[in-house]
Amino acid sequence: QVQLQESGGDVVQAGGSLRLSCKASGSTSSFNVMAWFRQSPGKEREGVAAIYPADSRTYYADSAQDRLIISHAGDLYLQMNNLAPEDTAMYYCAAKAATLTSVWSGRGLLDPRQYRWWGQGTQVTVSS
Repeated sequence: QVQLQESGGDVVQAGGSLRLSCKASGSTSSFNVMAWFRQSPGKEREGVAAIYPADSRTYYADSAQDRLIISHAGDLYLQMNNLAPEDTAMYYCAAKAATLTSVWSGRGLLDPRQYRWWGQGTQVTVSS
């Protein structure tokens, strides 16, 4: 079994920065791709960024707009810069066992339906 625990969510003013963390435990050899998703009230969960830690290959949604940066160094991180009110959401860490084909193509790596393991989420609120 895999457990994921996010931290770092907070209330910040527009233009500010946050760094989210996600610690994985349990059968960590069960997955090879990790990602960040977010969900606002009334909206579908959307992929923000994913990473293949074996070679630090990264994948980003257009909404990341060079402001959200994913990294992995033991734990998973999401550096969030120049935050805007539309970034307000619950942010989730997720993990999956991806095929090498999907790693090379990036296909499906930002689709929440393809992720098996999820954290409980951490709330980010950006005030204007």
